[in-house]
Parts: sequence; C-alpha cells; structure tokens
Amino acid sequence: MAAQQKDVGVQEIPRGDKWFILSLQHLCAMFGATILVPFLVGLSPAVALVSSGLGTLAYLLVTKGQIPAYLGSSFAFIAPVIAATTLGGPEGAMLGSFFAGLVYGVVALLIKTSGVRWIFAILPPIVVGPVIMVIGLGLAAVAINMAMNDPATEAYSSTHFMVALVTLGITILASMFLKGFLGLVPILFGIIGGYLVALSVGLIDTTPIGEANWFEVPGFIVPFVSYTPQFSWEILFIMVPVAAVTLAEHIGDQMVLSKIVGKNFIKKPGLHRSILGDGLATIVASLIGGPPNTTYGENIGVLAITRVFSVFVIGGAAVLAIFFGFIGKFSALISTIPTAVMGGVSILLFGIIASSGLRMMIDNEINLGEKRNLIISSVILVIGIGGAFIQVSDTVQIAGMALATIIGIVLHAILPNKEVSYGKHSLFEEKASSDGNDAAA
Repeated sequence: MAAQQKDVGVQEIPRGDKWFILSLQHLCAMFGATILVPFLVGLSPAVALVSSGLGTLAYLLVTKGQIPAYLGSSFAFIAPVIAATTLGGPEGAMLGSFFAGLVYGVVALLIKTSGVRWIFAILPPIVVGPVIMVIGLGLAAVAINMAMNDPATEAYSSTHFMVALVTLGITILASMFLKGFLGLVPILFGIIGGYLVALSVGLIDTTPIGEANWFEVPGFIVPFVSYTPQFSWEILFIMVPVAAVTLAEHIGDQMVLSKIVGKNFIKKPGLHRSILGDGLATIVASLIGGPPNTTYGENIGVLAITRVFSVFVIGGAAVLAIFFGFIGKFSALISTIPTAVMGGVSILLFGIIASSGLRMMIDNEINLGEKRNLIISSVILVIGIGGAFIQVSDTVQIAGMALATIIGIVLHAILPNKEVSYGKHSLFEEKASSDGNDAAA
C-alpha cells in the first residue's frame, strides 16, 4: 500500500490513517536491530525503544525538521559497551556513551567553523572500511556462542543450535525473496519465525508475559537518581574512539538520504546539525540507560520504497517506539526471546556489518595492490579482531576497536602517497570542494 503512494514531501503531513500505518512501518523496520543491541549488551530493550524514540525526536528538533532520519541502537558500540559494562557496570557504559555523544558535539562545532574537509582527510575509506569490518567480525564469537550454547549450562546444545539455524534460514529467505517493504524487515521475520520454532520445542517460558502488567515503567538508569557517576579514563578510551567510525557512517547515511530525497542535507540544514542531532540522541540515551543511537539504514530503505519523506511520519514512529516501551507485556514478550533466536539473526547481521566495510572500500575503488592501503587495512583488521591492547596505567587500557581506529588514523597520517587511500569516488573528493558552503550552512 505505502509503496504506491506519491512522493510526500519532508514537511507534508499525511492523512491520519495513512500517517499511522506509515509510522508503524518505520517502527517495524528498526525494531529487530534496535532490541537486539540491548539484548546483547545486557540493557533493557524497553529502555532502548524509549531512548530510540526520544533520540529521534531530539534529532528532528536539532535539524529543524528538515532531515527524515530515524535513529536506533548502534551496533558499532556493542563490543565497547560490553567492555565498559564489565569494568563499571551499566552505569560505566552510560558514562562512556555520554562522552561519545559529546565528541559529536565537538565535531559539529568544528565543522560549523571550519567546514568538512578535515574530517574526510583523517577518515578515508581505507581506515573506515576495515574498522567497520572489525565491528562485525569482532562480534562473530558472540553470535556463535549465543547460537550454539544453552545459556543455563553454557554448554553446547543441539536443540539451541537447530533453533538458531532455522532462525538464520528464515531470515535469509525473507531477505532474498520478500519484495518491497517486507524485504526490509528480514530480521523481524527471523525473530518471529525463530520464536515460534523455539516455542514448539519447549525453549520458551511464557509465564512472564502473563504476569506482566499492561502498563509498566521501563528500568531507566538515571544519573544522580539511580547511581552516582564515577569518571573513568579507561571507559572513555574504550568508547570515545568508536565515535570516529560512527561519524563516518553518519556522513555516508546523510549522502544516501540526500540522493533519495533529492535535497543536499549536508549543505542544508548542514552536516554540523545532523551530527549534533546524532550526538544529542546518544546523550539522551545515556541519561536514561539506553544504548548509543545512530541513523538507521533500514529506515532509509523504507523512505526509498515508500517515497514518503515526511518528518511527521518519522516523528510518529518515534512516538510509537516510546509508547511500546511502556507496555509491560510487550517488554516481557521481548525478554522471553531465546538467545538461540538472537544468535541466529546475529550470524547474518554481524556478517553484513563486516561486509559493508568491505563494500565501502569497493565502492570507493580502493586499490589494495597499493602497499599503503594493504598495510593500513591489514594492521587494523588484526589489531581489532585479535584483541590487542595498550595498558596505559593500572586502570586505563586502550583496546580492540578503539586501538585499531587510532592506529589506522595514525598510519594514514604518516605513510606517504595519501591520495591512493581516498579512492576514485570517495566522499573526500565529492565534498572537499564544498567546504565554504558547509561551514556557512
């Protein structure tokens, strides 16, 4: 139905019934991935839904209602949040998220005053692509453990692995053969199908759903109410460098959105505003106990298919996400999803993340025959996936993806022949010439 709509402009308001349906589509598109992240890192999926909705509304406000983008839980921060939680509990992860959001604010200010050339100069495809691959491949063991092991015994379970493989199969089939909007929500189909299979083999106890209240306040984690923040350099070194990767992803999303809608969002309302909105969404999430937020490719896909670009539809989806976060039975239903089901969809999802990093280098025609490019990508991959770390002090450690990102940026800065690392059709080349306009936007 939605796919047959005529183009609806960014500032247009659809008719009431269509408005609801179109907003519900966006909720479905982001749902599977948004609840998977808190499920993996030990945070509340209900809080993630609320923070996703609030973050999106904050983003729309900062961008003056000119960019139709939905924000959900960021996969780039999964490993850092797990590491930060190990060190300082969920509160520590929230502290790291807060400062990562502040980095966005600083970058937005620099872009406002200095233009965009500098950020493309330090984050070429040869750095960003391999780091994105590290995000996906670094989580491979997490997906396999969830798929193969019984969480009660932490031992191999053929039943759990069967459920995971069936879930994976359903997700793959949905992705390959469903068309239109349905083809954009294979994760949701995988979770639903896997859940029904798990229910049939006795892996699910539905008692919590019956016992839950219809209305229930999510388990928010609020600073100075739920806990007293404790500053930690170690947590900052774990989480803040990841912002370099998510910033590059954000810029890519803005360029795709601009092409789909037919407006130059990097120029107006300006890249500084969209980055500030993204950072504010992450800060909002950190203040209530949700995972960091980022713009969602799934929802960009919905825009491309429906040709409905209304920010009011995006805002409606945000309001629906907040509403569902307060439905106790809905939250209880999410909590009963077996780890095997989440493990099954994660196998594909994490692989897609890794492949998207490779695709970035291919799309930008990065030549790995060049020694500079081969060295930078190889070092980033091994350091990031291998789990290398630098022990700065007894309490401060730079590890994993953070270390890989920093070393990649340093190698790019010091190795000769830089121009080969930007490729033939890189973001750098496309946007470097528009610095003056961007700075003035």
